[in-house]
Order: sequence, then C-alpha cells, then structure tokens
Amino acid sequence: MITHLINSEIDKDKWDNCILNSINGITYAYSWYLDIVHEDWEALVENDYERVMPLTINTKYGISYFFQPFFTQQLGVFSVSNLSPQIIDNFIQNIPAKVKVIDYNFNHFNTLDTSKYEVVENTNYLLDLISDYSKLKASYSTNTKRNLKKAESENLTFMKSIKPEDIIELFRNNKGAEIDTWDDTNYLVLRRLMYAAIHKGMGVTFGVFSEFNELCAAAFFIKTNSRLIFLFSGSNDLARANGAMTYLIDSVIKINSPGTQILDFEGSNNENLARYYKGFGASRVAYHRLKINRLSVVQKILMNIYNTVNRK
Repeated sequence: MITHLINSEIDKDKWDNCILNSINGITYAYSWYLDIVHEDWEALVENDYERVMPLTINTKYGISYFFQPFFTQQLGVFSVSNLSPQIIDNFIQNIPAKVKVIDYNFNHFNTLDTSKYEVVENTNYLLDLISDYSKLKASYSTNTKRNLKKAESENLTFMKSIKPEDIIELFRNNKGAEIDTWDDTNYLVLRRLMYAAIHKGMGVTFGVFSEFNELCAAAFFIKTNSRLIFLFSGSNDLARANGAMTYLIDSVIKINSPGTQILDFEGSNNENLARYYKGFGASRVAYHRLKINRLSVVQKILMNIYNTVNRK
C-alpha cells in the first residue's frame, strides 16, 4: 500500500533508515538534504517505509507542480527490496492528482515505461575506485594524461578543507557570471548543504593553488552509500591554462583508491563535459527525466504567459 504523506507526517528516522539500506540509496534522498533543498517536501511511502519517493511540490497561481530542486540530480523511488518498472509505475500513479505539471529526475535504478510516459534520457558518469590508482590512471584518455602531465609541471598545490565560501566565490566570479537563473537564494542553499554535510562528516572540500598561492580550482564532494559525489566546483581562467581541475580530480582519485566507493561525476548531457569526465575512465550511466503536463488548455495559456513575462 502506497500512502501520500505531507512533511509533518513523515517519520524521518524511518525514512533515512530506508535510504541508508536501499539498494539504490543516494545522498539527495536523505531527509536532512531534502529539508535544505525543498523545505516542505512531501512523500509517497509504501508499507512501513519499505519503499519511498520524495515529492518536491510547489504551487504557483493555484497550480501545483512537481520539479527537480537545485543540487539534486536524481530522486525517484528508493527501496530496500526489489524494483521493477511496474513498481515505479505504481508510484507515478500515486502522485497526488492535485499536481498538474511534473518535471522530475528518477535515479538510474528506476526504469520508466517509455510507452506510457514522456521520458528524456539524461547522462551521468561513474568511476569505480576499487582498483589501484596506477590501474585507474592507466585508463585515462590520452588527452587527460597530457593535461595531467602539464598540470604536474606547474608547481600546483593540492589542499583539503577549503572554505565553502571560497569555492562558491570562485564559481560566482567565473562560470556563475554566465548563469542568470541562479540568485542569492540558490547560493545560500548550496552553502547550507555544504556546511551541513561537513558537520555530518559526509562533506569534504579540496582546492588547488597556483605557484603564486592563488586558489584557481576547488570542489566539494559528498560521501554516502559508497558513493563520492562531485557536487560542486569552481575554477578560473588560470585553472584552464594550468590544468588545475584535472590535477584536483586526479588527486581525489589517488587518495580514494583502492576503495569501495564510486566517484560520481554528476553528469553531464553537455558533450564537452561528458568527454572530460569520460577522460578519467568513467563509464556512462543513464537516468530518466519524467515529464507530464495535466494542465487544461486555459491553464497552459496562462502558464505560457507567466513564463514569457518572467523571461523578459
């Protein structure tokens, strides 16, 4: 039996125990993480938290919609037992009828029935760190090896425990300046995530300094459920010239191998980024984005007008 629960009805100890013991548990689905990225999240719960699905529902102009929060690549159904397309379909069918628009990423263990739903295939890259570093390095692409060799000649310094604010600032002053969909609220959420994860012993930060002691590349990782997620990073023009980010990722691979974790690069559908992550020997893994629109014709017109106005 699948039950819809609002936030105050969720037993978060049982919820987190389900995620911890799930065959597909992942950082994004823990209650503390969801509390930060979407404070009033709701849930679908099967039986006594045997399977669960977080619902990140918002309402605007009286229309409820279900979307993927920032910094949350994959959600979907999590289970301590088996999963099947029929089980996933049962959860989709139990999404409250009040939700008129759904745009939501399921995790890569969730198989959606593409004959019933509009599904977009997204790309992620994973690297199993079980092998010795020398073996992992040998699987790097020729271009990655070349970039790493150049970086190693630049007198770079790799350091742990970089301040989250420094990583965010490095991003905002560079790549972030090109992104007009992020605002101060998004960066505040990111900062809270980073500090919460560090406090729980799950988050770790790294940085690379140039020979002139300038922070030119930095990154934040989260470790849970045998997965090391490359959640956020920042770099500047100097890093692109001296290969600092390649040096950083290689250093993280070195200190975590051999081990039981999987390095999760968190993407990407961008061909250039995908090629870059694949260059470290990572393998492509697909996950599905579900898109459903239950709006009436009039509601669709109003939503289109709203979106047009807000894009100006």
